[in-house]
Amino acid sequence: MADLKAAVVGSGFGGLAAAIRLQTLGVPVTLFEARDKPGGRAYVYEDRGFTFDAGPTVITAPQCLDDLFTGAGRRMADYVELLPVTPFYRLVWPDGTRFDYSGDKDALEAEIARVAPADLAGYRRFYAYTEKVYAKGYDELGATPFLRFWDMVRVAPDLARLRADRSVYGTVSRFVQNEHLRQALSFHPLLVGGHPYRTSAIYTLIHHLERKWGVWFPRGGTGALVRGLVKLFTDLGGELRLSSPVRSIAVGPGARPRHHVTTDAGREDFDLVVSNADVHHTYAKLYGTEPRAAPMTRKVGRMQWSMSLAVVYFGTSRRWPELAHHTILFGQRYKGLLDDIFGTPTLAEDFSLYLHAPTVTDPSLAPPGGEAFYVLSPVPHLGTAPIDWATAGPKYADRILAALETHLPGLRESVVTRRVFTPADFQTELGAHHGSAFSVAPLLTQSAYFRPHNRDPRIPGLYLVGAGTHPGAGVPGVVNSAKATVGVIRQDFGR
Repeated sequence: MADLKAAVVGSGFGGLAAAIRLQTLGVPVTLFEARDKPGGRAYVYEDRGFTFDAGPTVITAPQCLDDLFTGAGRRMADYVELLPVTPFYRLVWPDGTRFDYSGDKDALEAEIARVAPADLAGYRRFYAYTEKVYAKGYDELGATPFLRFWDMVRVAPDLARLRADRSVYGTVSRFVQNEHLRQALSFHPLLVGGHPYRTSAIYTLIHHLERKWGVWFPRGGTGALVRGLVKLFTDLGGELRLSSPVRSIAVGPGARPRHHVTTDAGREDFDLVVSNADVHHTYAKLYGTEPRAAPMTRKVGRMQWSMSLAVVYFGTSRRWPELAHHTILFGQRYKGLLDDIFGTPTLAEDFSLYLHAPTVTDPSLAPPGGEAFYVLSPVPHLGTAPIDWATAGPKYADRILAALETHLPGLRESVVTRRVFTPADFQTELGAHHGSAFSVAPLLTQSAYFRPHNRDPRIPGLYLVGAGTHPGAGVPGVVNSAKATVGVIRQDFGR
């Protein structure tokens, strides 16, 4: 395939995975990144000796990453080291209940028996259910492109048997009765931008995926994983261009047209383009002058989008004993708060928080005696709540840090650096439509065939990877999107 020339737009995990797979096939790839560092949402901030991963920071299904290296005849261990995270998450409720969520069967069941002993048998039935969902939704369909409606019809009976029409929370509730346990087993859709009461039960597969493959963290932070993938890509002969935003792409004539990619450095022609940019940005901006892009611009604009996030990155001059790597602090409300986040045009007074403390696993990310954190709060996207985040952001960050002080005594007086990232920053820094943090929402009616396709149906030579296409958000999702997309490219070009 060396006679082809490919452009990949965006160096997030999806773009890097696609670029590596194409380069492995012998297709020369130019990878364009608008920002000064690779990684997309997995950007890295450094300040006063602290290293802050912008996110994502939950690495699951490491075998899909290992595939990128083994497919190229390399060893992942030569590029990056993954460290196990235990427990996966520590869950804390306002009434003082604490639940350590791990992948060890005996440890997890002991926690369930302690918090909700009457639900232990129900949990075991739930786990058996997630095993079946995982086999169908991840192993079989996770990297399978849905390009024709028949592809959806073909799997419809299986989805019906698994009751994919039910929500994650509704499905969990059929197996367990304790409300804390229901929340512990249903929060996972939030990790990919979904409302647990609306997201398809197919996403219960995340529970089995974590139990099967574990939760990991790269030594040196998520940025170290990005650097490892970049090195693999360049070792294979690929070209990465940083600080090179793509301004527009025009499409030439013919059944296999050339794509004319314009950056600040000029115009270059490519046989195909793989876009890891925000899916709405791809159609409305990059291909904005192409008439065949207009239908998808309208369609994507009408879709429901995931919530956004308000994130505070902060470093402290002290550490806290017995801190977990990942802590989820539930608020007083669960469904009511979720409904506000996904549908109310204002910012709720309360919040639930996800606290990431990577120095628990890798102390090198902070100066000696210090701790590096980020804390995020799910918030409405800008299309739902057009909040002035320039004003609201610092005040919201103050409220979050004040709330954290209950769990981390002396926190605010020990903070030596902080940075706030809001939905407005998702929009301006990442080109995210509505400032959405996870692209198109993971609803059943926006999944598989109903999601923007891995190959554009109207523009020959345009392909998509990332959270906005099949199978969806999350590191395994976007990496598997690249596997599906490059498989389509091989078929299209007869290789």
